[in-house]
Amino acid sequence: MFNTQCSSMPTVKYDLEDRLVNYTCRMIDVVEALPNSRAGNYIAGQLVKSCHSPAFNYGEAQAAESRADFVHKLGVC
Repeated sequence: MFNTQCSSMPTVKYDLEDRLVNYTCRMIDVVEALPNSRAGNYIAGQLVKSCHSPAFNYGEAQAAESRADFVHKLGVC
């Protein structure tokens, strides 16, 4: 039968900001692996712009002045 306990789940806790930075780094590796063609360059440009956005938006939300402001700034993502 299935084990319903979560004892096999990792107990490591990750900070969201660290995870977003790691995501950005991994996406840059993906961009570097794209072919050097017209379509590859276009997609690479879009990916580079979009993969940085969540980390920057989260960083901006960290400077929120209230809970409502934090929620609003995260909604921009």
